[in-house]
Amino acid sequence: MNTLCPCFSGDTYTACCQPLHLGQAAPNAERLMRSRYSAHAQKLPDYLLQTWHAQTRPASLTLADLNGIKWLKLQVLSHTQRDAETAFVHYVATLQIGKQKKQQLIEHSRFTFEQGQWWYIDGEIQAA
Repeated sequence: MNTLCPCFSGDTYTACCQPLHLGQAAPNAERLMRSRYSAHAQKLPDYLLQTWHAQTRPASLTLADLNGIKWLKLQVLSHTQRDAETAFVHYVATLQIGKQKKQQLIEHSRFTFEQGQWWYIDGEIQAA
């Protein structure tokens, strides 16, 4: 697959998010966040659960939960690594639910590094 990655990195999917979706650990929080965005776009609920910290992840996430949302664009505003175990990614994602008008999700996400990998903990949603 030589198509561009859904995470808007400019790389191909095979060179960007696919290796992470297949089990490779993300080298930093931004790459994990981008791979999670791509997982939403490609409807990969198992990957989303696998990269969500056990303390905050939902009990389940299914394909039905992801259907009906079209992810259109990702813009990473900042990636800040506070220390070896804590990082934040601020981003804007453009999406469309069903036939509704496009909307933006602005989130300041929190990540932690444990057990040799980065995990998504949670995010603070900001007004668009």
